[in-house]
Parts: sequence; C-alpha cells; structure tokens
Amino acid sequence: MKPLLSDRGDRARIPQQFLDRPATREVIRHLPGESFRWLEHDYPSEIARWNYHPEFEVHLIRSGTGSYIIGDQVGPFGPGHVALIGSGLPHDWMSDLAPDEVIHNRDAVVQFDGDWIDRSAESMPELNEVREILNASGRGIVFSGETALKAAEEIEEVGRHHGLRRLSHVLALLSLLAHAPDDERQFIAREWFASPSGDEGTAAVDAGLAYIFENLSTRIRMSEAARLALMSEPTFSKYFKKASGLTFSDMVRKLRIANACRLLEQTDRTISTICTSVGYTNLANFNRQFLAEIGVTPSAFRKLQPDEKPRGRAPSLGLSGTV
Repeated sequence: MKPLLSDRGDRARIPQQFLDRPATREVIRHLPGESFRWLEHDYPSEIARWNYHPEFEVHLIRSGTGSYIIGDQVGPFGPGHVALIGSGLPHDWMSDLAPDEVIHNRDAVVQFDGDWIDRSAESMPELNEVREILNASGRGIVFSGETALKAAEEIEEVGRHHGLRRLSHVLALLSLLAHAPDDERQFIAREWFASPSGDEGTAAVDAGLAYIFENLSTRIRMSEAARLALMSEPTFSKYFKKASGLTFSDMVRKLRIANACRLLEQTDRTISTICTSVGYTNLANFNRQFLAEIGVTPSAFRKLQPDEKPRGRAPSLGLSGTV
C-alpha cells in the first residue's frame, strides 16, 4: 500500500466542512421487515463523518486510500479494508482526495443491534458463537488475509439479496468474523467500553457521550452531563464508569486527543490551533496530555508515517490537571 499523506499538500484535500465537525450520534433506521441495515455510500458525503452509534458495524472500503480513526487510534486503509466496530466506538474513514474528487460507493456497511443478537440467541443458541468477537469489538477489529477477502464477498452478497437469502449472508459474515484466526485480526484502539451494565449505565453513557461530543471544543462539566441523564452527579459518575470502563474526565480526554489525532493527520493547522479546536486552553497542558495518552508529542505524531503511529500503549488514567 502506498504511504498515505506523503505529500503535505494532500492534507488540504479533505473537505473542511467534514473535518470541522465533532463526532455525532448517528441515528440508524432499519427498513420495515429487516432486522439489520445494509447500505453503501460515496465519499465525501453527509453520512461519512466521525460518528458513533449503539449498533455494531461491519465496514468495507471498496476503493481509495486514506486514514481511519477508530477510538483513539489513527491508521492507514486501502481497498478491501474490513473492520468490525463495537457499540458506541467513535470511527471515521477519511480518503485522500484530489480537488473536487468524489469516490462513488466507496463504502459498504452492515449494521445491527446487539439486542437483536441477544433475542435471536434465545431461540437460535448457535448465535452465542459471535458473543466473544462482539464483546472484543469495543476496541475495533481490522481483519486481513482470507478473512477480509471472504468477509468482503459476504458483505457484497448481503447487498445483492433480500429476505432470507440476505439474512443467510449476514449470518455467514458473523460466523466468518467469529472464527477468524488470530493472525488475521488486529485490535485497534485501547480498551474503550466495558460491557453495558443495565439501563442506568446505558443511559449514563448515552447522555454523557452526546454531551461530550456536542461540546468537545468548549468547557465540559460533569454536572451538566448528569443533569441531561436525569441523575445526581455521584449516581451518574458511578454508572458512567461502570458501563464505559472510564471515568467521565478520562473519556473527555480520550475523545479530545482522538479528535486532535484526526486533525493532525488530515490538516495543516498549527498545533496551537488544534489545541484550541479540541477544547484545551493551555498548549503546555495539551502537549502533556497528548504525550501521556499517545506516547509521543503532537509534533512528533504529525511527522510519523501511518504505519509508524503508536498503538496499544496503556491508557494513562487519573492524570492531574484539567481535561
């Protein structure tokens, strides 16, 4: 695969209106009579942006090269890239584009609700085979080798059929991913979400994430997130930590640093401008938080080639200072 963004001028090719918006909660609507959704879309488009949703997603890149952001990690992609995105995990695929270029039908996507799997498994216990891979997908998983090739074929078959034949290909896809050999699956982000913990935990995480994403460039208060979740601060804090695996302030920091990685990767903005764009008011604090979370400084991160980007560093929790 060719090096991505080897020409600094390429960074200016991503449409600015898509880069300036923070991640949003994507509302996924299923058609009547379908238990999952299959779709394809161009790039750039309104639907192709940094987003998150409670549904699981299997994502295929058909053409083009660029950079993905999954959780708190940035990496390269090319044609045939297949990823499994867990519930609530922020993600985006940003293609390298020439001026005014549009990649038609760049993406093919299968999305489904975890509750659908749970309900179906009550009458079809064979579906329990996919629980392990779905639980692990909170970090995001990129597949390679024969698994990626066969998964791409199944995703395309889902789009070609309807009814039971379409469902059969979704089940074949899930089975394929669940039984992928270890050397054909790569975990991308650091630990992001623990398993959901009841309605209260889900409500806390949903309200907290929506509030964080809507205010990522400004001051964020846990008291406001708790108010939106209709909880006291101690109750909100307890449920948010239990359901997400992170404290509220840790989540704010991870999302701000993830957004900073995205802007460092895809724009030529100065580091001080990016610092402000992601909600930091102090450049020294931004540099310190970025180094603790990613393992390199923002300036060093920008100079790295995509395959040199640091991965798997243990998250640095409980740091002093503001987020």
